[in-house]
Parts: sequence; C-alpha cells; structure tokens
Amino acid sequence: MFEKFKKKKTEAFFAPVDGNFVPLNEVSDPVFSQKMMGEGFGIKPTSAEIYSPIKGTITTIFQTKHAIGLTGKSGSEVLIHIGLDTVELAGEPFDVHVKEGQTVDEATLLVTADFEKVRAAGKDDVVLTLLTNGGESFDSLEKKQLNHGELLRK
Repeated sequence: MFEKFKKKKTEAFFAPVDGNFVPLNEVSDPVFSQKMMGEGFGIKPTSAEIYSPIKGTITTIFQTKHAIGLTGKSGSEVLIHIGLDTVELAGEPFDVHVKEGQTVDEATLLVTADFEKVRAAGKDDVVLTLLTNGGESFDSLEKKQLNHGELLRK
C-alpha cells in the first residue's frame, strides 16, 4: 500500500565501452542532446566491445541491432544506442551476444560493433546510454577517458 512512498533506489552505472566521455548535451542529434529520450551520456568508443552499463535484464533487442533495452534491478529502464542514424545500416556492423530475458551485469558483453563500417557509412559512432524512465543527470561527470566496467555512479 505504501510502495509509492518508498524512495526509489538508484542503479549503479558502469561505462559500457572504452572511450571518451561525451555529455549528452554535446551529442550532435537533438533528440538525444535535448534529452527527449531521457538523461544519460555518450562515449566515443576506442574499442569494439560494448558491455552492460547496469545489473539487470535484457528487455529488448532491436531488429536492426543498433539498440538494446535493459531493466535494472531497481527498475531503471536503460537504452544502449550504438551510433547515430545507424538504424539505416540494418544491423550489418553489429554482432549481438545476448538475448531477451537474459540477466546481465557490467561484465556481460552485449554487442561487438564494427565501428570502421559505421564511420565508413558516414555515421557518428557515439555509444549512448540513456535512462528512458527518468533519472539523474550525468552532466557533472568530467570529460575523460573511460574503460568499460568503470563505475560512473552508485
């Protein structure tokens, strides 16, 4: 009965890919930079392997393999979106290693991406992590080099 009055727990967030942190407001697509899809952050990747940013469950794998939805243990809905306008690539540069319903953590490899193909197609390779059902901003994180699995927020 009093569930709605309980303070919502926050997820621990981890860097999903090696690369350079990009604040969401600096992403070149206004749908993301204006936070229409929710709070989050981007990483300009320096490696091809993309891991889970949270402990949770895979809820959605887009047919075009450019995005994966996850639900965290405390209810956060998270979207990993690989590149900008990469839906147009019809899944070609992405190899998905998980399936819907699978339990994952920061050590779980979600996708291997061929970022050379993404860039050759004229697409931005930024990897976005978005909280689609609300959450705190990541804008205060310092711009820096990140390694996948690195704790960004408890």
